[in-house]
Amino acid sequence: MKTLLFLPSILFLFFSCQSPQTKVASPTQLYDYDVEQKIEDMGITIPTPKAAKGANIVRAVRTGNLLFLSGKGPSKPDGKNITGKVGLDLTTEEGYEAAKLVAINQLGVLKAELGDLNKVVRLVKVFGMVNTTPEFTQHSQVINGFSDFMIEVFGERGKHARAAVGMVSLPGDIAVEVDLVVEIQD
Repeated sequence: MKTLLFLPSILFLFFSCQSPQTKVASPTQLYDYDVEQKIEDMGITIPTPKAAKGANIVRAVRTGNLLFLSGKGPSKPDGKNITGKVGLDLTTEEGYEAAKLVAINQLGVLKAELGDLNKVVRLVKVFGMVNTTPEFTQHSQVINGFSDFMIEVFGERGKHARAAVGMVSLPGDIAVEVDLVVEIQD
C-alpha cells in the first residue's frame, strides 16, 4: 500500500527529469500568421524579379542559413526606375517611398529564392544607399521606408542591423539601392 502512495511522486520525478524533445519548427511555425497572405492583404503584389544584369552577377548567394541579396533599386511595376537625387529632384518623403518600393522588389527576390516567404527567420543586415546631393543628411529617414515596410511584413523578425549612407551617384541614376542579408530556414 505504501508503494502505491509513492507511485505518483516517482512518476512525477521521472517525467520532470526527462530532457525536453528538440523540435524543428516548420516554416509556418515561425509566424503566427502567413507572411504572404499579410502582404496580399496589404494590397501589395510581390513582383517576379528579373535576372541580374551583368555576366558575373547573381540576385542572391546562399551560405548556410544566410542569404545575401544583391542591391536592388526602386523599379516600378512598369519596369521604370525612380531616379534622381534625394534633396534635389526628390523630397525625403519621395525617397522614403522609393526605399519602400525597393523592399517590395527585394521580397520578390526572396520569394524567387525561397519559394515561401514564411521561411524568413529574420532580416540580419541592411545596407541602404541614397543618391543625394552633398548637403543632404537625412539618409536614415529615406532608408526608413525600407526598414519600416520590412518590420510591418515580418514583425520583430524584420528588425535588422543597418547602414544608411549617401552616394554621389547610383547606377542608372536610381534614387535608392539596398542590399541585405537574411537568415532563412530550410
